Amino acid sequence: MKITYSRDADVLTIQLREGKPTNARDVTEGIIVHLSAKGQPLEIEILDASKVGQKKDVEISMEALFATTSV
Repeated sequence: MKITYSRDADVLTIQLREGKPTNARDVTEGIIVHLSAKGQPLEIEILDASKVGQKKDVEISMEALFATTSV
């Protein structure tokens, strides 16, 4: 897992695994999951990340994530 933040774009990217994204789904406004050809989540992208909240306020449920990405 690799987490990067672009201050210029205000985008937080969480890379879950290596691979080439072939599809993307909006989980909610400003949160995008990039998927492999097999529908596996590869990366989570959070737009306007500084407006989402403080680090202590961010919670991601992997169970909910995988439930929303089933093909």
